[in-house]
Amino acid sequence: MNNYNPQVDDYFMDGCGRCPLGGTPQCKVHSWQDEMKLLRTILVECGLTEELKWGVPCYTYQNNNVVTLSALVNYCALGFFKGVLLQDSEKILEKPGENTQSARLIKFTNTKFIVDNESTIKAYLYEAIEVEKAGLKADFKAKTELVYPEELISKFQSYPDLQKAFEALTPGRQRGYILHFTAPKQSTTRSSRIDKCVDKIMDGKGFHDR
Repeated sequence: MNNYNPQVDDYFMDGCGRCPLGGTPQCKVHSWQDEMKLLRTILVECGLTEELKWGVPCYTYQNNNVVTLSALVNYCALGFFKGVLLQDSEKILEKPGENTQSARLIKFTNTKFIVDNESTIKAYLYEAIEVEKAGLKADFKAKTELVYPEELISKFQSYPDLQKAFEALTPGRQRGYILHFTAPKQSTTRSSRIDKCVDKIMDGKGFHDR
């Protein structure tokens, strides 16, 4: 008996799966099915709960988001929500964007790397679980810096061009979006607000711009 969530099956079977962007010109069918299936097995074997959030597989520990598994055009990736707190002894974590504070990625482009480094991948996952067990929080550099909501971090992980467009905005426009996105208490409402602003962000406009 496995702990796979049937709600997530389509993501692994249908290429790009249930697109969190609702279908855009930037969304392309990926070719990482084999890599994704291997990583899915590893994630479940580590005792994480498999869920579907923001249109991508998300793995949680006691209802806390730990890592996402997403496929992009050039690679698939594990996206650690609190990756900045991991030791990264193998130096394989990458920042999704220049201004990213907490999230970190491990990118994959072939099955051999996954098979050869399975124990290392599991070690990173187990460390991320320990971070949640300990209730650790990312210590951001300054209170004036923007703190992205988890829903926006996940969107950036599945849509890097959106992150580039967002970080190209003026600080005031970025802050305006963050305030708009983080106001609702419900995660589904925050995600909906982000989805509705994708086109404006890609056009370089602020939240109040027409």
